[in-house]
Amino acid sequence: MLNYNSEETQSSVLKFEQMLKTNLIYFFDAQEFEDIVVHYLGFGENQLAKKALKMSLEQHPGSYELMLLQSEIFILEEKYESALEVLEYIEKINPFDEEIALQKASISSKKGDHKASINQLHQALSFSEDPLEIWNLLGMEHLLAEEFKEASFYFKNCLDENPEDYPSLHNLLHCHEQLGQVEPAISCLNKVLEYDPFSEIAWLQLGKIFVKSGKIKEALSAFDFAIISDDSFSGAYIEKGVLLESIGRINEAIENYELAMSTSDPTSFIHKCLGRCHENLGNFDLAQKFYVKSIQLEPTNENSWESLILFYFNQKKFEKVKFYLDRALKNNSDSISLWKKSLELNTLTGRKEKAIESCKKLIELGIYESEILIQLIDLLIDKKEWVEAYKIGKEAYVSFPENRKIAIRIAGCCFYLSKAEEGFYILNSSTINNSDQALFRSLFPNFKKLLIDS
Repeated sequence: MLNYNSEETQSSVLKFEQMLKTNLIYFFDAQEFEDIVVHYLGFGENQLAKKALKMSLEQHPGSYELMLLQSEIFILEEKYESALEVLEYIEKINPFDEEIALQKASISSKKGDHKASINQLHQALSFSEDPLEIWNLLGMEHLLAEEFKEASFYFKNCLDENPEDYPSLHNLLHCHEQLGQVEPAISCLNKVLEYDPFSEIAWLQLGKIFVKSGKIKEALSAFDFAIISDDSFSGAYIEKGVLLESIGRINEAIENYELAMSTSDPTSFIHKCLGRCHENLGNFDLAQKFYVKSIQLEPTNENSWESLILFYFNQKKFEKVKFYLDRALKNNSDSISLWKKSLELNTLTGRKEKAIESCKKLIELGIYESEILIQLIDLLIDKKEWVEAYKIGKEAYVSFPENRKIAIRIAGCCFYLSKAEEGFYILNSSTINNSDQALFRSLFPNFKKLLIDS
């Protein structure tokens, strides 16, 4: 593997950059050019890489290693057809180069053709003397194609070859989870622990599986072993804290959250958890402090805003709720949960215009739910905006034709808009029941006698 900072590479790079500053042309052998191009690609200096590559192909037009770099740059620039043309040409020169198959697989993957990518990776595998990287790529392609059984086979191969390959471990556990395979997941973690009994990652993952299986005692033991393996492992303290909190051992949970904070940089999540714990214990001043700190650490974290807003909601401090909701929505303007809280607050406090705004925003965000639509129609009816209420009702009725609550509201609007015939048709006197009648009368008392005549 190329060392970007090796003396040989640095010397070649300096020589190349000195040449760029003058009008002189220096000669580099193909390997030097290859090192220069890879150096620039490694540091994300793609324009310099392209300059070096252009010159390299002028001096060494027959070098297929440099042509492979050309196709790689085409792939980076999403010029897939150009890359394939280069690869097809190189394949005629050297048909058994695994790099050609790997680059073709990369192109297929980027184009979303995972089946073709998998076939090309198998071709690369047939040429390769070191299959580990290709196993990983095969696992990822099967994972992207949601073929979890096949993906697990290759990630297991990676893990058998290298028990410290934690990315493959995470992917393998994900496959087992998707397949509902608890015992195989535990088995693969036990194999890692046989190799390294002090693998804090394996103990943590084992604990998470026990939590999902409802094995609380075993999960706590696994988290404890993760902490014994690495007493600065904040993830284990957090998972243990979450579990202790869920079973009501709040003070112990607080202790673990505080240990997590002492072993890593403070996070919004830990502060939110501490706020929740202190709120449950009735320590409201401390809870407020942690909730506020949580949003200061991560202003775009809608869950933290939601926790703080819910905290004030529970205390019926609606002015505080309004203050923080307004701030939260400035930072998270597309948050569905925050707009639902806004609707709840505005409805509760009688801010009807704001409630209408909240309903419309939720609909704009794709929350086309019957309850939201009914609430919006009711707000418009309350304001006697019959035309808009009728229009929204008709649109809603298309999506919810069996919803009598919507139909009754449309009918009432029809009577106000002199569309009596349509109103009677929607009410359908043959199917109207006592509950429908009571709802209609409560919404449209001016027209309650119409039910008798209908």
